Amino acid sequence: MPTSRWLATQRALPVAPQLPREAFYESRALSSVRLSPNGRQVAYLRKQGEQRSAWVQTLDTGTKRNVLARTSADQILWSTDSARVFLRAANAVDSIGINGKAGAHVRLGGTTRRQFMAVDRSQPAAILIRERVLNAGPTAWRVLRVTADGRETVVLNAPYWIQQVVFDTQGLLTAFTFFDKGRDGLMRFGADRKQRVVMRMQPLERVGILGASADGSLWLETNVNADLRRVERMDAQDKRTVLHQDPSNTADLDETVVNPLTGEPVAASYRSATAATYGIGAQQSVVSAITTHFNGNDVDLQTGGGRWLVSERGATLRDARWYVYDQQTFNRILEQTEASDVAIPERALAAKVPWTFTASDGLRVHGFLLVPPGVDVARAPLVVQVHGGPINHFRPGFDGVAQFLVNRGYVVYQSNFRGSTGFGRDYTFASNGDYGNGRVQQDIVEGTRALLAQGIGDAARVGIVGHSFGGYSTLVGLTFQPDLFKVGFAGAPPADLGWTMRWELGHGYQADLPDRSLKETLRALRLDGEAPAVFDRLHAQSPLNNAQRLRRPLLIFAGGADPTVPLRSITHYVASLRMKNRPVTLVVDPDSRHSPEAGLAMEGYLWTMETQLHAVLGGRDIEPAGARLKTWLKTRIRNPALKFDLR
Repeated sequence: MPTSRWLATQRALPVAPQLPREAFYESRALSSVRLSPNGRQVAYLRKQGEQRSAWVQTLDTGTKRNVLARTSADQILWSTDSARVFLRAANAVDSIGINGKAGAHVRLGGTTRRQFMAVDRSQPAAILIRERVLNAGPTAWRVLRVTADGRETVVLNAPYWIQQVVFDTQGLLTAFTFFDKGRDGLMRFGADRKQRVVMRMQPLERVGILGASADGSLWLETNVNADLRRVERMDAQDKRTVLHQDPSNTADLDETVVNPLTGEPVAASYRSATAATYGIGAQQSVVSAITTHFNGNDVDLQTGGGRWLVSERGATLRDARWYVYDQQTFNRILEQTEASDVAIPERALAAKVPWTFTASDGLRVHGFLLVPPGVDVARAPLVVQVHGGPINHFRPGFDGVAQFLVNRGYVVYQSNFRGSTGFGRDYTFASNGDYGNGRVQQDIVEGTRALLAQGIGDAARVGIVGHSFGGYSTLVGLTFQPDLFKVGFAGAPPADLGWTMRWELGHGYQADLPDRSLKETLRALRLDGEAPAVFDRLHAQSPLNNAQRLRRPLLIFAGGADPTVPLRSITHYVASLRMKNRPVTLVVDPDSRHSPEAGLAMEGYLWTMETQLHAVLGGRDIEPAGARLKTWLKTRIRNPALKFDLR
């Protein structure tokens, strides 16, 4: 909770320099940094320009080897024997030895819809692939073990979608999770090798299998029969014991750190309001020493061979800093390869402060506040940022769009309204399906007004921005709360949430997925657009059905190849507004999918956002568009209600 003393401290800081837009892209130079199971090497992907390469660094000597000069992979993973890496791309997985010798090339997709599942921890060098069994009905699936030299073995056949599999120390399949008949489940094998269902989950209940121990126990991430997600142990008789849960009883488990050879949990991280990581069992003192060293910053941990790989992260760190912790000593690594094209100093960014308030019905509602350094918050424009999903939440780490807005002089309020995840199932279900101009939007509005009442933000200069569901909330805010929100920027917004949910399940990205758990989740949240009563309720409250009420300036950014919110639904809404002479501008990038990618699309996204906000709220001067961006924009801005200087 920000105090007047803290706000005074922020105002006394020097004003941050105005940084170029590309400084806020979250496309990092290094990605997928992984410690080998034996703790002797680190593998990572390195991006230079548009090209990505794969590298391995030996920790004892510092020697770096480029194992693949060019790759389209977005993830690098170690084999259990630490002798090779697996490079996962959208359409294939490649096996490469740390000496650079190529192994198997496993194609993904195709008629059998092959998908990568995980590295097989029970084998020296193998991966697990899921694929559809052809000519065996629409719901027949199997899991294959594929070794580094390309040999394939079927390890499981099932008449339903298989989510995860886990093997015991002898390589025998011991449990798996699945989706069948509208519900997720956990299946175990008995001593007689017969299968038995030990869990059937309700909507928003989840089980993730971390590993299996020699005594037949399973280590799980789960919230079954509980509000908060936590780490548990299930013994051979299916009795469950909690190994770790958020000590404050507020946050869901975000990530579990495991022994790479067994899957045994060694640490648990929580990242809902504040970032905190705790050791489990014998690792408590080690993890405590690591977190204490970084003095409150978020740490992402990996372990192997007695060493720890530590990634230091935070709201003011766009690029992580990497360390190896060994025998109570921290050694910084990857310093030369981690630099991005555009430097961004920590002092130029804003701290991200957890902020809660009590809603009018008594519920405590969560969120974050970001304040520009050196600015009088009472006189600064306020921008409300709403997350997508809505089954999602803002986390305490770096957020490129929020920091960009802060750098342009705006106070930013990020609302984790009821219905957000991260704070337990009860908090998510507290939305009660009221996602139109109702209780969910009321949380956002009441949080904004509570900040203004504390002297944070200029009430005459309040804007709202968001992407996907956040874009929908932006449309709702401008339509129904024009006295509060003076301007809005909406990325890929569903103008009619009920219609979009119906389209998504029937024709969009979700329609092609064999795991239909989202449909059951939406039904439980009263967001299932296929239900006539829900569809009618959401349509009645939709921005589309109330287009005549919009009078504040709105800019919409849409992707022509969006598989989640179809472009035709956005153009239909914009046409409805234009017929009523409402102030709307549409920007369409024909190549973007649901979200813009780094490069010209992301620069155009940020430039149009700051241009739209600046026209109404003021703020710092707009950074001019370069020649390439101007050319890009000229073919993508449609029916502008705002004047753009693209000469």
